[in-house]
Amino acid sequence: MTRFSLKNFFGPKSPKKEDALKRKRELERALGVRIRNGEYFVEALRHRSALAMPFNGGKNSNERMEFLGDAVLNLLVAEILFERFPELDEGQMTRLRSLLVNQHALAERASAVNLTDFLLMSNSAHQTIEKGYETIVSDAFEAVVAAIYLDGGLKSAKGFVLKKVMPREFRIDREMFKALDRNFKSALLELVQGRGMGAPRYNLIKEEGPDHDRTFTVEVLVSETRYGMGSGKTKKAAEQAAAEQAYESLKDEKGID
Repeated sequence: MTRFSLKNFFGPKSPKKEDALKRKRELERALGVRIRNGEYFVEALRHRSALAMPFNGGKNSNERMEFLGDAVLNLLVAEILFERFPELDEGQMTRLRSLLVNQHALAERASAVNLTDFLLMSNSAHQTIEKGYETIVSDAFEAVVAAIYLDGGLKSAKGFVLKKVMPREFRIDREMFKALDRNFKSALLELVQGRGMGAPRYNLIKEEGPDHDRTFTVEVLVSETRYGMGSGKTKKAAEQAAAEQAYESLKDEKGID
């Protein structure tokens, strides 16, 4: 039996059953998935600003769902890249995945499915979206991926990612190829210098594995704050991975939750 409780999905009053079912169908059409347990999706769509509102319909925001969705999304995009682009090496796949799942890219995907229409949040949070801040909607997209995974399993989540993130017509264009070969250490240095921050500092955290197959893990600090961590088969590759993570974090950082 389909279970879909949408208390306060429509405001302070509990919806009628037929209204809840209508809203469920709208969400299914937007996402292109079948919803079995709607509670996962209600939690995935509940921004933390809604917790302070009366009749918010639950105790949990979507932050835990976002954590899970981030992991599921990274796994599935990595798997699809591995299957679809055998010509790409490890570093290129890592950089391409970053391009596909960074904050701006996910905000665009969220916009494509009109996710904002379904979010539970305060008026002030909604205003930050209208001003162009992307954190709320990109986080909600990751949370929805988690809801799809919990509701329908990995196969269902992969189907969603194939339709909404990496459809069959997806191709690596000229700009993406340029990005795949980007030197993120140089890009990070340019970014922090432009903001008047101290030069990045790279620290080797650990080395693992036998001599013939070592794995290095490096952190990068900017103004004594860790902004990235990365691993690779060489120290240079690990530093590039850490720099890429730091670059994406700092590039998207706007100080708005």
